[in-house]
Amino acid sequence: MDEKLYKKMKKIGASNLVFGIVTLVFGITAGVILVIDGARLLAHKSENLF
Repeated sequence: MDEKLYKKMKKIGASNLVFGIVTLVFGITAGVILVIDGARLLAHKSENLF
């Protein structure tokens, strides 16, 4: 009984670790893209008239 529980906990822990890494990579990528787009807007500020 305990062995099944340990195996299930191991799988859940591994999946949580993978999900965390994927979330971290996605967050960093989204942040970099937002910074680059903001810099482009600031660089062409004089061209954008409202």
